[in-house]
This record gives sequence, C-alpha cells and structure tokens, in this order.
Amino acid sequence: MTITGHKDLAEYILRSYKGKIVEVGIGRHPEVALLLKNHLDVTVTDAMDPRIHGIRFIRDDIFNPDIHIYKGAGLIYSIRPPIDIQCAIASVAREVGADMIIRPFASERADINKYFVESLVNYKDAVFYLYKRQVKEG
Repeated sequence: MTITGHKDLAEYILRSYKGKIVEVGIGRHPEVALLLKNHLDVTVTDAMDPRIHGIRFIRDDIFNPDIHIYKGAGLIYSIRPPIDIQCAIASVAREVGADMIIRPFASERADINKYFVESLVNYKDAVFYLYKRQVKEG
C-alpha cells in the first residue's frame, strides 16, 4: 500500500532542500526516499533492517541516536511516526540544526513546536507538518 501524496511530498522536498537529508523510521514505505535518492544525499534509518535496496540505510535507534548520522542534514523527515518518535526526532533535529517534516498517521501529532516554527502544509495531495528551525537572535 502506497502512502497518499508521496510523490507530492518528494516534490516539495526537492523544491525546498539541497544536500543531505535523513528519513527516520523508513519501515516498509520507501516511496519518498526512492524518489529523492538520485537528487539529494539521502540516508534512511530504522531500528530494524527493512531490506530496501538502492538507498543508503543505517540501523539507528532514534531514542539513542548516533548523532553523526544526522549532522549536516538540512532536513530530517518521517512518515507516520508515533508521538514518542516525533519527540525523539525533534530532539535530534534541534541538536543538529535541521528542519523537520512529520507526515503523521491521521491526527497523531506531538507538541514539539517550542523549538521550531510549525506550519501545516498542504502541497497538492501531500499534507504534513513542517517544523522550521528557529534562528537564535544575537
């Protein structure tokens, strides 16, 4: 089963980001990463080995992350992550200075906007939350 709006989400990412991006918790839905891999420096992570070929995969537990995987990324994104994983992703994104996209399952969404500027994005058939890193004054 393909995720609704996956092509539009990939298009949005391609139009908005350059360089390194990381998908957290790829699971069995590699559709977005497969569309991005020839255009961006894409790494995908999961606590389990999803056996996806053609994408740089690194096994990582987002609750105890290897921060080097995420350093230098302009964007960290996840599709259908549970609330507790959203909080862990936000912590990593904040630490490395990356933006974050969360494409939630239904309305399951964590309260993580104290370190980011949050917006609900409706881009064609893709609906997701964009968390832009806040730039510190001074």
